[in-house]
Amino acid sequence: MNESDPQENAQITGDVQDSGGQELKNQRSEAETADKTLVQSPEERAQAANLSKDRQLLPAKVPGYLLMRSLGEGSYGSVWLAQEENTGKYVAIKFYTYRRGLDWSLLNREVEKLAELYTSRHIISLQGVGWNSDPPYYMMEYLENGSLSSFLESGPLPVSEAVRIAKTVLLALVHAHGRGILHCDLKPANILLDANFEPRLCDFGQSRLSDEQSPSLGTLYYMAPEQADLQAVPDSRWDVYALGALLYHMLSGNAPYRTPENEQKIRSLNTLDEKLAAYRELIQNSPRPAEHRKVSGVDRRLVDIVDRCLETDPKKRFPNAQAVLTSLVQREKQRARRPLIALGIIAPLLLIIGLIPVAGAAVNQMVSQFRKNLTQRALKSDSISANFLSQYMERDLQDRKDQLVDLSERTLLRSLMQGDVEEDGELKNRYPELFAYLMQEKNLVDEKRAALDREQDTSWFLTDDKGTQIWRDPSGPTIGQDFSYRDYFHGHGTEYDKDEIPEGIEPIKEPYICQVFKSDATHQWMVAIAVPVWDLKHEKVLGVLSRTTHLAQLLSGFDESLSGDSENPGDRKIALIDSRDGKMLAHPLMTSDTLRSLSREEVDQLVLADNNFEQLLQFELQQKKSEPGPVTAMVDHYQDPVEEVLSKNGKDNVWLAAFSPIGTTGWTAVVQERRSMALKPVAEMRNWLIQYGFIVLVTSCLLIFTVWYFVMRVLTERRVWDWSRHHSEKRADQGSSTASWPGQQQS
Repeated sequence: MNESDPQENAQITGDVQDSGGQELKNQRSEAETADKTLVQSPEERAQAANLSKDRQLLPAKVPGYLLMRSLGEGSYGSVWLAQEENTGKYVAIKFYTYRRGLDWSLLNREVEKLAELYTSRHIISLQGVGWNSDPPYYMMEYLENGSLSSFLESGPLPVSEAVRIAKTVLLALVHAHGRGILHCDLKPANILLDANFEPRLCDFGQSRLSDEQSPSLGTLYYMAPEQADLQAVPDSRWDVYALGALLYHMLSGNAPYRTPENEQKIRSLNTLDEKLAAYRELIQNSPRPAEHRKVSGVDRRLVDIVDRCLETDPKKRFPNAQAVLTSLVQREKQRARRPLIALGIIAPLLLIIGLIPVAGAAVNQMVSQFRKNLTQRALKSDSISANFLSQYMERDLQDRKDQLVDLSERTLLRSLMQGDVEEDGELKNRYPELFAYLMQEKNLVDEKRAALDREQDTSWFLTDDKGTQIWRDPSGPTIGQDFSYRDYFHGHGTEYDKDEIPEGIEPIKEPYICQVFKSDATHQWMVAIAVPVWDLKHEKVLGVLSRTTHLAQLLSGFDESLSGDSENPGDRKIALIDSRDGKMLAHPLMTSDTLRSLSREEVDQLVLADNNFEQLLQFELQQKKSEPGPVTAMVDHYQDPVEEVLSKNGKDNVWLAAFSPIGTTGWTAVVQERRSMALKPVAEMRNWLIQYGFIVLVTSCLLIFTVWYFVMRVLTERRVWDWSRHHSEKRADQGSSTASWPGQQQS
């Protein structure tokens, strides 16, 4: 084709088919005839109608075929629908009606290329040639659904349809390039659709052999910029650019760079060179087309394929049609693997996520059961300790009382208590002998208790039958004072006010453990064990012998042995409680100095909380109904009132506690241990389970991602297929030049 050819000018500057399209099987035009002819433009339909009116205007008679009507007309001539008389088969006949040498050149080129490419089912097939006819013609198969351009008039196609058509066109180009043929004019008008809407590549009038040096001009907006040059050498990358423009058109609804302004600018120019230069400048200087990026369903990989096809620099473009086809196939494989990949990654993750609440529930149940078992074990241990403590204190009090009873029943003591006696005609005071005797006996008791590693008494004292204290050890200012108001003297179960002592009050008649009273010196609670001292005839009580001790002293030795099992001595304690009013009687924190520093309001707060006191009362009631024997109450949420008031360390004040009554004293022994420390193994186990579960979760995720990493590497391996070698081997095996799938050759 030379520069002065008017047909070439028409091919370059002519109107491009309008873009558009939608789902092909839903795009049948209402204007199609019952014979399913090619869809034509309005101008083509008008021209065909005029031709069809006059049978004398038929281009020529084709033996064995009946010409039906004109399907279109172009600069080369016209295309007619014909029917084979014998079989009724429809064909399309292309007549080269203009009698110039160019017609023969175009006919020769197109027929030669179609004859060479007849083996591809993606390229329209050649049915026959009329070389000697006037005008010459060739016949090709008739595709009733017309050209792709007619479907694109309605708008863009769905992404899946656009990609399907592009792949089929690429298969046709791969076949053609494998035979050394470049199409050079790929556009929607040159793609026909069969009955199943499968595309067929047609119109090889502008095609070139890959080794030709003559230029070939395509159609505006589908033609590569370097192709728009009358000195250009044919290149397979021209078809790559046109394929990118075609795919862009199908996705966005319009050819790239095509706007009314650009079309008017190029049409306004006079010469072909000016128009080609303007077209090249337009593509080189315009922003990259981006409408396809806005289309829903167009993924990043497809955008990259279109952009690379439309690169203005041919070196950055795909090298050939096979490379584009490979990228599209890989994209489809990647998209097809997405559900599998999602299933392979998300399903295990969902399984793991679904197992998390199950594992959490199992862990919580395990921790709860472990906490319950550990709490019961700790309370049982505390219960044993509380029982032992109550029995220890009961025996100790009983031993102290028995010692006093034994001493009070001795004749010597009772005779010395009867007062002065006449000796050698004079009254002799027996009190010095009495006091010496009492000191001697007390010292013996102290030695025995020391040998047994037991606590010493706070004091011993003796009052007469009026309540006046006549002896005390250790000695003090209380001798000579009236203590008849004390419970240990009268045994009424209460302590009277010093100024309101009832008249005729009498000393106790039986050994007695009095109600606790507060020491004036230490402000701590004390208890006195008292026994009456009778005269020798056992008719009158001569006085009351008593021994006192601080309640804290009763606990000191036992407390040390109990606390030795704990990591922190403050995490396990023993205490005494008055069962009648919940008052705290003894506690490791209730030291003399501490109690002196408390206000009256703070002292009044040293009583059990209401809920714990109610539990204690229920326990006391239960104890009365139970059979004789050690009975303990266990509380898993005990609030220590002394800890609440006196502790400054800010620790939690929730304890496990066991209560055990101490004989008939009305006291209750308490063994308590801090709940958080007692249940520390539970917290440690829970933390360990959570850490272990987290490690298992992370390890499982890493394992899943590792496995899928190698799976993805295997799935994404690119197998390089040498189509040229494959084609050569097929030829060698078959001894022919045909192949079901022509190979790729570098143009």
